[in-house]
Amino acid sequence: MWTKTTLGESCKMYQPKTISAKEMVSEGEYVVFGANGIIGRYDKYNHSEPQLLVTCRGATCGSVNVSEPKSWITGNSMVIQPDTSKISMRFMEYVCRGGIDLSKAITGAAQPQITRKSLEPIEFSYPPLAEQQRIVATLDSAFAEIDKAVNKAEAKEIEVQKLKASFLSKVIDDQSLNLTPLGEAIQIARGGSPRPIKSFITNDDNGVNWIKIGDTEQGDRYIYSTKEKIKPSGVSRSRFVKDGDFLLSNSMSFGRPYILKTSGCIHDGWLVLSEYQKLFSSDYLYYLLSSSYVQNQFEILARGSTVRNLNIDLVSKVLVPIPSLINQKKITEKLDLAFQKFEEHQHSISKNQMNYKLLKSSILSKELQSGIAA
Repeated sequence: MWTKTTLGESCKMYQPKTISAKEMVSEGEYVVFGANGIIGRYDKYNHSEPQLLVTCRGATCGSVNVSEPKSWITGNSMVIQPDTSKISMRFMEYVCRGGIDLSKAITGAAQPQITRKSLEPIEFSYPPLAEQQRIVATLDSAFAEIDKAVNKAEAKEIEVQKLKASFLSKVIDDQSLNLTPLGEAIQIARGGSPRPIKSFITNDDNGVNWIKIGDTEQGDRYIYSTKEKIKPSGVSRSRFVKDGDFLLSNSMSFGRPYILKTSGCIHDGWLVLSEYQKLFSSDYLYYLLSSSYVQNQFEILARGSTVRNLNIDLVSKVLVPIPSLINQKKITEKLDLAFQKFEEHQHSISKNQMNYKLLKSSILSKELQSGIAA
């Protein structure tokens, strides 16, 4: 017989005292748990036993962790302590990982958060302790096998990425007999910051595209559109860019190139590379800038900077091979064909990973709901 209850009725919930990054001790004996797991070390602990934690602040609100013995838990996590005379800690962990919808407790759009008050009404059911033990053992066994498969898939994904990078670098290295500073081959400029801020608008066809690094994702090659626009009257301090230009991130997503498939303005988090067409095809230049051959030079050149970023002077010094446009075409065709196979293999791995997650969810749901239905 399953008993229906709420988190507020069956669990003690609280947010412990938060310590700042300055208070942490790098050589501290005990780990510190924040919103996303371990965030540092400290010379004291505030919980001697492992605790069930739910992230209660930030973008990962609602994620579940279990702390280590003798650790400091900060107020960015909500400690969930079930009445262990009725509900085991491990069973409660599985309930939080899929038996209840913690997203219902999240409030605040700009700054998501979970509070004890928002958690208290959430309902769940539990069987007698003996049945809880059986369910936990069943889930542990099933999840262990799935985790092995997931780990193999992740290892294959890393292997594919390494092969992809190695193949790209080998092809580029083969062309590196005659090297030219990048600044002598193309034009490099920096973005700007439009003024006044009131110039920003959205959903206006008459505006100018405002191209931000935040609009891009890892793995993208092209930028086709933007989420935000600027009034034409407010772009006096911005840098205009056009279809076909390259954008190079000089801070976030350090050194990653993108090919523009639109026009607009860029802020100073970008460098723009243009006027390259006489010496480079766009596809060859993209592969070249993406290669470890160039990326390693970015890292080395930026190493002495106080802040890790790229500037026009540094990027201008990067040495690159410039084969003929005919040979560039041959190189890109070879890379396109190889990368298509890499992408197909990676897509298959990603699909398997998603299936493993769905399988976990299905097993969890079946075990936690079967007794309720009965």
